[in-house]
Amino acid sequence: MPPLRIRSTWLCALLFSCCLVPFASADNVDIRRALDLPAKIDNLVFRDRVRANWLPDGQSFWYQIQTGPTSKEYVLIHTKTAERKTASNRKELRLPEADPIRSSNLKIDLRKPSRTGDPTRLRFVNELNDEVKLYWLSPSGERIEYGSLQPNEERIQNTFDGHKWLLTNSKKTNLATYEADVLDSTLIIDGEGVTNTNEPKSDTKKSKQSPNGKWSLSIDSGRIILHDRDSKTTKALVTKLDELSPFQNQFTWSPDSSAFVVCNTSVVSRRQITIVESSPKDQLQPKLQQLEYIKPGDPLPQPTIVLFRLHDEEFHPHIVDNDLFKTPFTTSERLDVHWSPDSSEFYFDYNERGHQTFRIIAVERESGLARVVVEEKSATFIDYTNKTWRHWVHDSNELLWMSERNNWCHLWLYNSKTGQLKNQITNGSWPVRDVLHVDEQRREIWFMASGLAGSFDREEDPYHLHLCRVDFGGSGFVQLTEGDGNHAIQFSPDRDFFIDAWSRVDQPKIHELRQCRDGKLVCVLETADISQLLESGWQLPERFSAKGRDGQSDIHGIIIKPTHFDPKRKYPVVEQIYAGPHSAFVPQDFSELERQHQIAELGFIVVQSDGMGTNHRGKVFHDVCWKNLKDAGFPDRIAWIKTASQNRPWMDLSRVGIYGGSAGGQSAMRALLDHHDFYHVAVADCGCHDNRMDKIWWNEQWMGWPIDDNYRASSNAEDAHRLKGELMLIVGELDKNVDPASTMQVVGALQKANKVFEFIPIVGTGHGAAETPYGNRRRMEFLAKHLLFERP
Repeated sequence: MPPLRIRSTWLCALLFSCCLVPFASADNVDIRRALDLPAKIDNLVFRDRVRANWLPDGQSFWYQIQTGPTSKEYVLIHTKTAERKTASNRKELRLPEADPIRSSNLKIDLRKPSRTGDPTRLRFVNELNDEVKLYWLSPSGERIEYGSLQPNEERIQNTFDGHKWLLTNSKKTNLATYEADVLDSTLIIDGEGVTNTNEPKSDTKKSKQSPNGKWSLSIDSGRIILHDRDSKTTKALVTKLDELSPFQNQFTWSPDSSAFVVCNTSVVSRRQITIVESSPKDQLQPKLQQLEYIKPGDPLPQPTIVLFRLHDEEFHPHIVDNDLFKTPFTTSERLDVHWSPDSSEFYFDYNERGHQTFRIIAVERESGLARVVVEEKSATFIDYTNKTWRHWVHDSNELLWMSERNNWCHLWLYNSKTGQLKNQITNGSWPVRDVLHVDEQRREIWFMASGLAGSFDREEDPYHLHLCRVDFGGSGFVQLTEGDGNHAIQFSPDRDFFIDAWSRVDQPKIHELRQCRDGKLVCVLETADISQLLESGWQLPERFSAKGRDGQSDIHGIIIKPTHFDPKRKYPVVEQIYAGPHSAFVPQDFSELERQHQIAELGFIVVQSDGMGTNHRGKVFHDVCWKNLKDAGFPDRIAWIKTASQNRPWMDLSRVGIYGGSAGGQSAMRALLDHHDFYHVAVADCGCHDNRMDKIWWNEQWMGWPIDDNYRASSNAEDAHRLKGELMLIVGELDKNVDPASTMQVVGALQKANKVFEFIPIVGTGHGAAETPYGNRRRMEFLAKHLLFERP
């Protein structure tokens, strides 16, 4: 029998058909088109980034701007006259060199890696009587040697803005690290710099010197050792505390060296989780990785504060009574303490476990008595990670404080010595979002706020940030930015001017130069050019708002269409979800939004909104999440989508999918447990599916403590038997953010309930596994397979 001959075209077609996911659709879904979209729309937005480089006169600055795919120009601005000069290179602008920098004035910080900006040059001058070696620190932190400098030798080194360089001597002692700037600069090597004080100290016996230099402290076998440098004597400081509770190697001296504070903490067992690295690069056999991972309900350290005061050349211990801070929420054995400039008292925060009481505590040095400077209480939670900003004004015994006690996040002024409220500084149905600067001399506060709609007689998205200023007394409030969009600020060094960069998802970025005192416009610097992006077929997102579950609250979101959008067709709807209560997540700034547009390119309408339970809309809006993370704003999201579809007939609500990662992964699966009458398909990536399994700080913040049945009620594992619809679970085997066992327990519960689902563990990957090329493709294939056809 002659050999079977198969035509190559037939064979290729056969092989190709075997590799494709079978779609029950006649739509000819093109996965490759969606995968290729990021490359198609890359580098098509110009004149959208301004990084000001201020010149020494403080009256002018320059920046580089991209004008096309491979072109750029340099711009010099004079602030007083608004005069603008442009050139094709920096030399034409005659920009000065930066002042020389000495290595002895630099910090040694090896943690921050290099980044790559514009080309620039460094001039190294070796003034030491020793050889100096040069190393470039790569973005991964690798040291790459670039030769050496002999004594009195100079060298010009070509580099890039953001590139980081390490200098060592012949004994390999680190002298300094320096990050190149956009200006050509000179680095004079004249000695060893200062070790970064934020670097972790490996030597547990390292001494802590008093401000006057007379004493130094160290820890030896859990005991405090005091060394008197004048008498050259050493002694152990004794207290009545349990010897099994060691002192921590962190001392906080009073400015006048008359006292210091240290914490004594009993040993608490720390939970360890084990992760299996199935396929290490350097060996065949799997590796076990163990890491400390504290979960809700776990025991926490209980630091005891000990104040040592100097009397008659002896330091005497005083154990500070903890009646005002009995149950601190802290994963550290120490409390962060700082002293008043006059050394009369020290301060620390007390965040009570459960996050319903927060205090700033002051302890008087002479008496050792503790008192409350300011206190917050809540029946639900205090958002301590976002809304406990403070600024001490010691010269006038005042404290600027942030509080959400009247439903909105605002600023308050306290007498720091008496703890008495002097006045509320800001007020209104809008939140302070961030404090940028406090001018103590003028008694002014510069801050970002949102929700200021109506200031310019127009409706504006309540999430848009604006720059504002107010006096300590609450008068003189002024909004300094105008554009209907989200604003980001760069101040000039003397704060006479600021650069305002503002945009919306449907408005390309505009950069304006404005005066600080009144916000008056000096000139428009740049308006982003998106013409080539639009020519590619990319669609501007559509902003949309509708009423939420209460019929009063406006829910805001965006709607994204594919490049091949046809208003005569009907498209399935896919929601991107992240409902973490720590913030709000609908994009506010203009960008290409590659991931959302990539999903849309499959043939979907992609939507995203911020439902109740998310942040920045007042306490009542926020409190919906309290002990209720399973809610995830779904009643608001569903109402928003339904309202949007009423005059958008191309939104097909018979085919609705959802995807999300981390807390969004928990929510994506929850959609099919509680709302399968609306959502039909879900992809859940690295979900914290049970809040008892996830990290302590995030989950106790919103779900409370002690652990109660509300944790069980929000658990996807507990409710897995209720699953209806098509579910894909994705997890990275090396996830150190959310314990991968959380996903595995859901898999087990689904199997026990005899449910059909897809499970994609991704080898060698950590958190955000669905954002890997493989995870992203599998997610898109799954959504397309189950949504791109008319449901019966």
